Amino acid sequence: MKSKLYLLLVMSLLVFGTAACRFSGESLMPQLSELTVPTQIQNLTLPAIPDVTDVVDANVMISDRDVLVNLFDKVNPGVVAIKTVTDLGGGLGSGFIFDSAGHVVTNYHVVEGATELEVDFPSGFKVMGNVVGTDLDSDIAVIKVDVPANELHPLAMGNSEQLKVGQFVVAIGNPFGLDSTMTYGIVSALGRTLDSMRQTQDGAGNFSAGALIQTDAAINPGNSGGPLFNLDGEVIGLNRAIRTEASNDTGEPVNSGIGFAIPSSLISRVVPVLIEKGKYDYPYLGITSLDDLPLQLLEELGLKSFSGAYITSVVPGGPAEQAGLQAGTQNTSTGVGSGGDLIIAIDGKPVKTFDEMLSYLIVNKGPGDVVTLTVMRGDQQLDVPVTLGARP
Repeated sequence: MKSKLYLLLVMSLLVFGTAACRFSGESLMPQLSELTVPTQIQNLTLPAIPDVTDVVDANVMISDRDVLVNLFDKVNPGVVAIKTVTDLGGGLGSGFIFDSAGHVVTNYHVVEGATELEVDFPSGFKVMGNVVGTDLDSDIAVIKVDVPANELHPLAMGNSEQLKVGQFVVAIGNPFGLDSTMTYGIVSALGRTLDSMRQTQDGAGNFSAGALIQTDAAINPGNSGGPLFNLDGEVIGLNRAIRTEASNDTGEPVNSGIGFAIPSSLISRVVPVLIEKGKYDYPYLGITSLDDLPLQLLEELGLKSFSGAYITSVVPGGPAEQAGLQAGTQNTSTGVGSGGDLIIAIDGKPVKTFDEMLSYLIVNKGPGDVVTLTVMRGDQQLDVPVTLGARP
């Protein structure tokens, strides 16, 4: 796709003309020394020109060409390439150094089924690695490598909870095997969900992975498992997936400006547990839900709110059923049962969508924790405490 760049050049042309008119031998033009400035103009106070720091932090201005150069020099030594051998062939991904003990964080799907696993450092150093922990729910894996201390450059973790849409981000990885490739973009959205890599207990579908960062920084095959940075050089995400309808000649998906990254708030919560135990348990409510319902459906279901997570089914014996939450069971022409609870808040935080609620649970809660769900049941508003389980 070709893009066009339009330059707008605005020119102001001031034309000064002078004419000397003389009558009876005298000039009608006053001399400069005779000119006076009206009092109103003399007393005019012009508004102060705002300092650039009032508009944007000068340290992160894109016009500062050294910002991205310095960022790359600072963090690239901590980004690695991961090469795998599986029964089906080979694979390529990215990762980053998590700590000085030699733990490398990447995606689970990068190492899935690997019989051999090689980690390549930007210095040219190569070493075999071993997987010590995996998390299919959020697609995270931890690799352990034994390397000289001077090869380990752990990256600083940032706080993804402070991210805002529009904030600049940088991805570094190995797209198509092109090592140490840096791309640039913004946070396009927050709190997205995708299917996890783990099926539900009944095998009817997959659990959801939530709290994902959406970005337009170019991410392609090989970027998986690589870090997403803020402009302070802190890891605020782990690049996981792209959404695209385009592919290259070999059938590989091509970046479309919609990429997804696992937030650092979740990485910082999950990875230490994976290092210690090898697995991580996620909180579990035991419901299915619909949100962003069209107006006609809202009216047929008798719902009084335009936002929230509407419960369509409750898992028998699960935490939600034990707490008394109700799913819609009354027949309607839409196929969606009416009479279900509409979740409008969790722990006092408004819930606009199921994605918001799921992101809150994944990042902040664990099995055994108690949350309070505020629901609309008909015209009645109820606070329902729920003890979270672990995903089965």
